[in-house]
Amino acid sequence: MATVRERPARGGRGSSSAPAHGVAAEAGRRILLPLVLMALVTLGIGLLITKVMEHSTLVAQDEAISREIAQERTPFWNDVTHYASMLSDTPVIIVVTAIMAVLFRLVYRRWRESVFLVAAVCAQSAIFLLATVFAQRARPHVPHLDPAPPTSSYPSGHTSAAVAFYCGTALVLTLHTHRHTILKALWWLLGAGAALAVGLARLYRGMHHLTDVSWGYVLGIFCVVVLAQALLLRPLAASRRAASGRAVRGAARA
Repeated sequence: MATVRERPARGGRGSSSAPAHGVAAEAGRRILLPLVLMALVTLGIGLLITKVMEHSTLVAQDEAISREIAQERTPFWNDVTHYASMLSDTPVIIVVTAIMAVLFRLVYRRWRESVFLVAAVCAQSAIFLLATVFAQRARPHVPHLDPAPPTSSYPSGHTSAAVAFYCGTALVLTLHTHRHTILKALWWLLGAGAALAVGLARLYRGMHHLTDVSWGYVLGIFCVVVLAQALLLRPLAASRRAASGRAVRGAARA
C-alpha cells in the first residue's frame, strides 16, 4: 500500500512572523505615529515661543501673570502648593508608578493595565525632555519657591506627569468599576484634582509660565488618550464582543 507523504507547511518562518509584523504595524500606527506627531508639535510650539515670539504680547502676558501671582503669595498657600507640587516630583512619580504597575498586575492578573500606565508616564516624559533640550525657555522672572531643575520652563513636566499618572490611574480604576457611579466620580475627583493641583502649584511657585502649564496638560491628556485607546479600550471592546458572541452561540445551541 502506497504511503502518502505529508507536505511541509507552506510559509515556514514567514507564516509565524506575519502576525508579528501585523502587530508591530498596528502598534506603530496607533501609538508611535501619534506620539511622534505630538513630539513635533510640542517642539514646534516651543521653538515658536522662544525664537519667533520672544518679544510678543503672548510672552509678555505670560510674564505679567507670573508677576501678579507672585505678588499675591501668602505663607499658607506657599505651604499648600509645596505639597501639591511634590505630588509630581520625579522620584515620587517613579515610585508610585512602579507601585501601581505591580498592584495592577497582581489584582487584574494581566499586564495590560500596568503597561498602559508605565507607557503613558514614559511617553510624556520623553516628549517633555525632547522639548526642553531643543526649545530652552527661561523660567518666569519672579522669585522661585522651588530649586530650579536643569530642564527649561516649557513645557511643565510636573503637570504632564501628573496627568499621565493620576488621570491614567483614574481611567484604569474607572474601567474596572464602570457600574458604580460613585466610585467613578471618586476616581476622577482624585485623579483630575491631583493633576489640577500640581499645575496650579507650579504656576503659583514661579516655576512655569501659564503657557508651559497649559501645554503640560495638553501633552499629558494626549498621551493618556492615545495609549488608552490602543492598550485598554480597543482590547476591552474586542474581549466584550468575543464574550457576547460566545453567549449568543451558547444560547443558539441550547
